[in-house]
Amino acid sequence: MLRQPAVAGSFYPSQPDELAAQVDACLTGTNNANKVKGIIVPHAGYVYSGAVAGKVFSAAEIPEKVILIGPNHHGGGENVAVSNADSWQTPLGAVPVAKLLREQLVADVFPLVADDQAHQFEHSLEVMLPFLQQRQPKVEIVPITIGSLSLSQALQLGAAIAHTLSNWDEEVLLLASTDMNHFSDAETTRKLDAIAIEAMTAYDPAQLYNVVRGHKISMCGVLPTIIVMQAAYELGARTCALVDYAHSGQVNGDNSRVVGYAGLTIQ
Repeated sequence: MLRQPAVAGSFYPSQPDELAAQVDACLTGTNNANKVKGIIVPHAGYVYSGAVAGKVFSAAEIPEKVILIGPNHHGGGENVAVSNADSWQTPLGAVPVAKLLREQLVADVFPLVADDQAHQFEHSLEVMLPFLQQRQPKVEIVPITIGSLSLSQALQLGAAIAHTLSNWDEEVLLLASTDMNHFSDAETTRKLDAIAIEAMTAYDPAQLYNVVRGHKISMCGVLPTIIVMQAAYELGARTCALVDYAHSGQVNGDNSRVVGYAGLTIQ
């Protein structure tokens, strides 16, 4: 089964040449890419968050296997859902799903289940694919969406994913998809996002969970971020470094109601 694009022509161009050109314009300095265990990438329309996303994808070496974890904005399908598709279509071509890795994760990781409904309309992982295709033409993916979890459940999920990867004989990159605070004014958003980013760069997923809840920061992918941070930590990562930060007001000039975008690498 081929998963069809849900947001081609809205979040990013639907024409292959235009899409490739926009992605390439966002990618900078890939010759200086480092081997990392995880990346944290924003998922808005490319005109808004593409520059931040491009800097993260440029800073990281992209292996042939990538696990993408993002929020389920629509709420449909299973709570922790891996795509059951054979591949995901983009205007740049089809991206295969890493079926053996998916099967192993479903076997090992509770409560992960194969479910396509959760992915049908979700944009948070789809928008990552053209960047991955341009950086790693042989990429295969395992797309996972997350609904509602407690902190302990998110940490346990991250640890379980790490356990599977520790016994996997191929290099696998972990990708968390998230935007930061939504729809406050620019000054408020910068302050709130700085609190969340401080917890991320301190490599403290529990602190991130607590400050997002305590300060009511509308970071949509906080759980995917915690899962990836914990999984990477279990696999030996100890640093989470900010690559870039921006907000939508810097693009459209409206600072009264912005969305924040942060990009980080985990090593």
